[in-house]
Amino acid sequence: MEYEEVLGHIEERIGHSFEDRELLVQALTHSSFANEEFQNSREQGTPPSPAMHCYERLEFLGDAVLELVVSDLLFHSFPESLEGELSRFRAAMVNTEQLAGLAGELGLDNGLLLGKGEAASGGREKPSILAAVYEAVIAAVYLDGGFQKAFIFASRQMRALMDSLTPREFLGDFKTPLQEKIQALLKSTPVYRIVGEWGPDHMKTFEVELWVQGKAYGRGTGRSKKEAEQEAAKKALESGLFNE
Repeated sequence: MEYEEVLGHIEERIGHSFEDRELLVQALTHSSFANEEFQNSREQGTPPSPAMHCYERLEFLGDAVLELVVSDLLFHSFPESLEGELSRFRAAMVNTEQLAGLAGELGLDNGLLLGKGEAASGGREKPSILAAVYEAVIAAVYLDGGFQKAFIFASRQMRALMDSLTPREFLGDFKTPLQEKIQALLKSTPVYRIVGEWGPDHMKTFEVELWVQGKAYGRGTGRSKKEAEQEAAKKALESGLFNE
């Protein structure tokens, strides 16, 4: 299949036909490919092509656009949720694994331009690359068609993703998987103790400490006791201390 045909399929899935297709090409260009093309152009004495610019600057912009889209979606979908809960919801939706999956649905892996070494090492399947390319494509749509086009494209996928997530994935339940790890590894149960609280009654902040077998394993804060407990459990999971 010719590369232009691949780009056409991607445009169909995105729902946007680019006026400037080089923006889409840039969004699909990994730095390894850009570097190889740059070296080739220097050796041949030819000027660099637009495809030699990789997706990294677009990724920066796309990340900001996506954050606004998801924040707007969650703000209107959960009017009763506090800021901390909304932040957890957003984190569950825009993590590397989820964005890489969305990139695959759009066929962005087929359009990736990779250097020979990166391609040989499986770069086309790397979640970190696919997630970055997904954000870069959002930026490309934004620059080519304006914010409204980018908002429609990203919000459509984000709403579908939100509806597909399990309660644990979406609600950011870190306590359950942590408890399962601790029970399997130490045959024990974690205990959460409130070690501090401050602020007026309508805007209290709680601090919770996580204990296992008489030893403290870190703290978490939140606008509610449950939120603080989840934050403490999240930090414990991320530390890797309870991995077998």
